[in-house]
Amino acid sequence: MRSTVIEFKNIHLNFNDRSIIQNLSLKINQGDKVVLSGKSGCGKSSLLSLLLGFITPREGKVFFDGAVVDEKTVWDVRKRIAYIDQDTSLGSGTVHDLLVFVSGLKINAHLNFAVNDLMKLFELNFEVIHKNIKELSGGERQRLAIVIAVLLNRDVFFLDEITASLDKHLKKKVADFFLNREDWTCVVVSHDPVWTENSAVRVFDFEEKKWKH
Repeated sequence: MRSTVIEFKNIHLNFNDRSIIQNLSLKINQGDKVVLSGKSGCGKSSLLSLLLGFITPREGKVFFDGAVVDEKTVWDVRKRIAYIDQDTSLGSGTVHDLLVFVSGLKINAHLNFAVNDLMKLFELNFEVIHKNIKELSGGERQRLAIVIAVLLNRDVFFLDEITASLDKHLKKKVADFFLNREDWTCVVVSHDPVWTENSAVRVFDFEEKKWKH
C-alpha cells in the first residue's frame, strides 16, 4: 500500500475577508498523478501555496509525509518539492549561468549529459544556452523551467499550467514525461485535455470536493 505524501485536512482559507476554500480535505499518495479541476479563481493554486508554506489556512492543517507543515518543517518540505508555474520566474542572466547554478556542474562546449538529454527531449535548441533569460519566448521559458525542476532531483512536483504556452506536440511530450514516472508524485493545475483525459491521472473536482475519476 502506498503511503500518503500530502494531506489537506479540513482546510478553510480566506483572502481579504472572502472565502476561497471551505472545508476541503484531500489525500495524495506516493506516486499519484492528480489533476485539480475547477474554474479559475476557485483556489487551486492557493492549495499548492498552502503546502509550500507561502500562505496559511484560517482553519485546518496541511501534512507532508505525516508531519504538519509549519515554520519548523516548511523548509524541509520545500526541499522535496519542485514547483513550476505558468509565470516561470527564472531571474536574470544567461541560460548557461542559470544551469550552472542549479546543477552545480561545469558546462562548457558540451553540456552535461543529463542537461543535454533534457534539452533534446523538450526540443530546446542548443543555442538557447547562450541567450539571456529575458530573450526567451514563453514556450522556451516554460521548457527551461521544466528542465531545471528535473535537475533538482525532487520526487514531488507541483505543475501549475506548465503547458499553457506549448503547442499540441510539446504538450503531450511534457505530460507523458511526468505521467510515465511511477515514482513521482505529481499535482497538476490545468484545464488542458492532455492532462485531464489521460488515463494515468485522477481528477479531483475542486469545487465539488470529490474525485471525478
